Amino acid sequence: MFPSLKRRRGSGTLLDVRRDIEVAGKVLPLTIRQNARATRMTLRIEPGGRALKLTIPTGLPDREVNAFLTRHQGWLMTKLARFSGESELEHGGTILIRGVAHRIERTGRLRGLTEALVVDDVAVLRVGGAEEHLRRRIADYLKREARGELERLVGVYAGRIGRRARSLSLKDTRSRWGSCSAEGDLSFSWRIAMAPPKVIAYLAAHEVAHLQEMNHGPDFWALCERLCPDTKNAKHWLKRNGTMLHAIDFG
Repeated sequence: MFPSLKRRRGSGTLLDVRRDIEVAGKVLPLTIRQNARATRMTLRIEPGGRALKLTIPTGLPDREVNAFLTRHQGWLMTKLARFSGESELEHGGTILIRGVAHRIERTGRLRGLTEALVVDDVAVLRVGGAEEHLRRRIADYLKREARGELERLVGVYAGRIGRRARSLSLKDTRSRWGSCSAEGDLSFSWRIAMAPPKVIAYLAAHEVAHLQEMNHGPDFWALCERLCPDTKNAKHWLKRNGTMLHAIDFG
């Protein structure tokens, strides 16, 4: 049985309700948001599969919310199964680098650069340092890869449209892959380094296009596709695989 949905108010505004829900033995945080414009309940798995969000019509009885969550246990179990064990960041595990699965190999040396190479036709990521620093070293490598490629692509695309990005920063955002401020500051998720080259190129083109078109109207998408002809395929790849990249724990 799910706990009672307690509605809280602050300054006359309905606040989100947060509680835990158990799915297949795993406890996940669930945010319940009431929306006056909603006509039905909508359940969403947040990027990485680490949390859930349920949007409901305002004033919906607790029993209907609980019944909805019970009915969707099977759906949640199926969807969340995709996030378990997708990539093991340990010696012998795998990590995607520019869309290619690399086998992780610890060198056993406390010093030395992390490097990607091909050994006997197998893509390998060799990582030095202590075992407890393995995940951090892999993340640092991905950040370097992302910065190098994105700086190159942004320079190329911005030059094509006669614009200039003021700055480029890397973050570990969950809600978006990139952003562009009105001042021309570009920000990207470094996890994009795990995606295929065409997807990295699309992300760079997308944010550069915002230097000229600060919207998502027809002119923006036309410019984006002019800079990156593979825009549609790249968007589709991100839609299907993006949450899997967010699911990898580098902590």
